[in-house]
Amino acid sequence: MLRQLGFWILWVSFLAYAFLFAPPQQPDTFDLITNLSTGNWDGINPLIIALFNIMGILPLAYACFVFIDGRGQKIPAWLFATLSFGVGAFALLPYLALRQPNPEFPGSKNIFLSILDSRWLGVVFTLGTLVLLGFGILNGDWANFIQQWQTSRFIHVMSLDFCLLCLLFPALVGDDMARRGLNNPILFWAVSLIPFIGSLVYLCLRPPLPDTEEVMATA
Repeated sequence: MLRQLGFWILWVSFLAYAFLFAPPQQPDTFDLITNLSTGNWDGINPLIIALFNIMGILPLAYACFVFIDGRGQKIPAWLFATLSFGVGAFALLPYLALRQPNPEFPGSKNIFLSILDSRWLGVVFTLGTLVLLGFGILNGDWANFIQQWQTSRFIHVMSLDFCLLCLLFPALVGDDMARRGLNNPILFWAVSLIPFIGSLVYLCLRPPLPDTEEVMATA
């Protein structure tokens, strides 16, 4: 109950801050989003380019947890996971508040879940993230980024959304480990204490999800 309440408080606080206290929206925000989305990156700070694209990888990484976790939930996990591609933590925090502990995976994996369960997908996400981080850190203008963070609601909220999404992975990792028979507190804390990258490495290394129907047939 306290865990769920904490997620609700965090969600309401984030909403209130984003719309009431964050810097004002700038008139060129729509053009910036359009250029970032279409690859027209001339004149855009590489740090912002990297952050924007990583914000596309983060919901994909969450999908590898949420769609599997949703098999045992009463709420439609696919809805929250899909909305997260547009609004990030604004969609995922309500899911984390509404979901119940779910250390088992009932039924069998379909093709979609098998893809999300693939280690190779985790490898792709990890390599893509490392490339983007390197591009942004090595080529970015930090002074310009800080100035935009202080004056642009889009950059400001996107940055906070990134931080939240990086920190919230452990809320799903514990049950995911239990479904795979990984009773390893050291692994959990290693993943949890290395935000985002730790979770991506976990996606690369986690054993395949056991298929309940196959296990029953074998027994």
